[in-house]
Amino acid sequence: MSSLILAIDQGTTSSRALLFRPDTSIAGLAQAEFPQHFPASGWVEHEPEDLWRTTLETCRAAMAQAGVTARDVAAIGITNQRETTLVWDKRTGEAVHRAIVWQDRRSAGICARLKEAGHEPAVTAKTGLILDPYFSGTKIAWILDNVPGARARAEAGELAFGTVDSYLLWRLTGGRLHVTDATNASRTLLFDIHRGAWDEELMGLLGVPASMLPEVRDSSGDFGETDPELFGAAIPIRGVAGDQQAATVGQACFRPGMVKSTYGTGCFALLNTGTQPVASKNKLLTTIAYQLNGQRTYALEGSIFVAGAAVQWLRDGLGVIESAAETGALAERADPAQDVYLVPAFVGLGAPYWEPDARGALFGLTRGTGPAELARAALESVCYQTADLLAAMRADWPDGDGSATVLRVDGGMVASDWTMQRLADLLAAPVDRPEVKETTALGAAYLAGLACGLYPEPEHFADHWRLERRFVPAMEPTLRERRLAGWRKAVSCLVGK
Repeated sequence: MSSLILAIDQGTTSSRALLFRPDTSIAGLAQAEFPQHFPASGWVEHEPEDLWRTTLETCRAAMAQAGVTARDVAAIGITNQRETTLVWDKRTGEAVHRAIVWQDRRSAGICARLKEAGHEPAVTAKTGLILDPYFSGTKIAWILDNVPGARARAEAGELAFGTVDSYLLWRLTGGRLHVTDATNASRTLLFDIHRGAWDEELMGLLGVPASMLPEVRDSSGDFGETDPELFGAAIPIRGVAGDQQAATVGQACFRPGMVKSTYGTGCFALLNTGTQPVASKNKLLTTIAYQLNGQRTYALEGSIFVAGAAVQWLRDGLGVIESAAETGALAERADPAQDVYLVPAFVGLGAPYWEPDARGALFGLTRGTGPAELARAALESVCYQTADLLAAMRADWPDGDGSATVLRVDGGMVASDWTMQRLADLLAAPVDRPEVKETTALGAAYLAGLACGLYPEPEHFADHWRLERRFVPAMEPTLRERRLAGWRKAVSCLVGK
């Protein structure tokens, strides 16, 4: 019997494929980076063929590494960079434009016009989102308005829209299925998260024809099967979720009140609020955490645009480090008497500020400031931003005991003990790092394995979660408050608050 699950993790800078055994250990892993395109200030694009090519290559490489064939794989689960927008020809599969990435800000003008016309409250009430270029809907509108002939072709029913999962499903199934899951649909500005359906009023507002949109399915279920020619035999596709929701599942955050935070290029914290959506009063997003058997589970989400990207800036922009792994040790040598703050608003500020026009700044520089202080400021900026998110979540979630919050963490940055300890110190809350670091891919694998009977129901799968290390707060409360006050003052210089 086939007993492996192949997880596709299509991210912002690379595509990865992992083979999971029934005990969630990893049998094979492959990763391939692809180029980023920056055609104008604030614009970020991916070549659709790069997304497809690296996905295919890594799946084949992971299977080769494990010494298995398609017949050994029970199912595929897909997780993906969310909001990134593709539009392609339904007949040929050819994209009409490069993929517009979630970080891209080109549709800020569209958002501003819709806000000025008073549409944001109605949009938020239905979608749980705000009018920001981050989300897919205004990116679709930009493509239809700026690619010659695209709007006419869309209105004639010739074009398809999809987030990356939908595009990969189209390619994997040989163009037979145009589908997505509820978590990815909930990030488009076009989906009513309360009814669980595409919304005609929102489509009209953004000028997106209904014929472009994929069918929305549960996160765990039937997503067709791969074209047999791709891997030598057809493999069922049984799970799909956006990357942050997949990490929530992989961290086994199935109970209301549980919080996970993923530290990659950006940082994304999700708080499970159960079967009832919670409307945020603190500029957090209300989103779908996962959908199983037609039942939606909701979450409050805080999105930070720059986390690991701040470390990349130290390496590639300033040249003060040669590798990201050096940063924690360098930060540890920083002068404790210097209060240097980096507000990494390189592409604006996300939650809870939502200031798309804010730009990054360093505060507290002296003649003695050097690489160590900059490294500490970059790592602490991630911790401060997380503290902002958790404070907003505690305010929005009165059912939870804020003092008892434990943060489950994952992503590349959590390998740094220094950063995780500083995070616990500044949050005044324990930070739990799991044994399985690949929680995003594991979440996609679990959703697929659940659908094909390899993995148990959520409450039993949660028993498999294992703690590698808990970081406990050790900073004096007075010092913590002074540091947090300094951060708030630095941010206020950029957002006018």
